[in-house]
Amino acid sequence: MTAGQSGGAGAGLFNSHTYARSRRLVSDAVLVVVAIVWLGPYAWMTITSLKTLPEITRAPAYPLPQALQLGAYREVLQAVPVMRYFANTVFMATAIALLQIALALPAGYALAKLRFVGRSAAFVIVLSCLLIPAQVTFVPVFTMLGSVGLVNTFGALILPFGVSALGTFLVRQALLSVPDEIIEAARMDGAGELRIVYLILGPMLRPTLSALFLFSFVFHYNDYFWPLVMTTDDQVRTLPLAIALLREQGTGVRWHLVMAGNVILSLPVLLVFAAAQRQILRAVTARI
Repeated sequence: MTAGQSGGAGAGLFNSHTYARSRRLVSDAVLVVVAIVWLGPYAWMTITSLKTLPEITRAPAYPLPQALQLGAYREVLQAVPVMRYFANTVFMATAIALLQIALALPAGYALAKLRFVGRSAAFVIVLSCLLIPAQVTFVPVFTMLGSVGLVNTFGALILPFGVSALGTFLVRQALLSVPDEIIEAARMDGAGELRIVYLILGPMLRPTLSALFLFSFVFHYNDYFWPLVMTTDDQVRTLPLAIALLREQGTGVRWHLVMAGNVILSLPVLLVFAAAQRQILRAVTARI
C-alpha cells in the first residue's frame, strides 16, 4: 500500500469515527430535550408544592420558591385520610393487574396455540373491545352490579376490569414467537394445559407480563371516573378522588395543596415503573 492509499484509508476511518460521534451527540441531545419536555411538568408540580399559596398567587410564573415549604404536605395529610385512600388505590390497581394477567394468559394461549373453529373471529372481537371505552358501558354495568349489591365495594372496582383485551392481545402476540415444540414436549411429559400456561409459558413471558402489569396498574391507579361513579363513601374510595377534594369550593383552588397531593399520588407509580423498567425494555427489544 502506498503512502497516499494509507493516508486516504486513515482519513476515511477518521471521518467515519467523527460522523458516528457527531450522530451520537445529536441523538443524546434529542433525548435530553425529550426528557426535559416530559419531566418539565412534574418538576413544575413539585416546585409549586413547595411554595405557599400567597407566593403562588403573587408570582405564579416564577420558577423557584423563596424558601422550601413542606406545610402543603402536612395540610394534605391532615385534610384527607391519605393512607386509607392510598391503601384502597394500591389494592384495587394491584388486584386488577394480577387478575388481568391470570385471565390473559389462557386467553392469549388459546388464540395463539389452539386450533378451533372461530378463532380468527374471536381475535377480531378481542381487538374490537379495545375501541370501546369504559364510559360507554358504565350504565349497564352499574345497573348489573347494583342488582347484586356490589356498588360501593371493591368488587365493583375490580371485577369489571378483570378481563383485558389489551392483555389478551399482548400475550397472544408474545406466544406467537414461542415454538410449538416446547408445548408438545410438555404435553408428552404429561403436563396439563393449565400447567403449560402458568408454569411453563408464564415465566417465559415475564417481560410481556411485567409490561402488562405496569400498564394496568398505572391506568387504574390514576383512574378517576370509575371509582367516582361506583363508590359512595370513604371506605372504598381511591386516592385520585381524595386529591379532587383538595379543590375547596368558594375560596378558590388551593394550588399548593393540589400540587402536593399530586406529588404524593404520583410517587408509587414512579416506584413501580422504576422496578419494572428492565422487564419493559426486555419486552420492547424482544419485539424489535
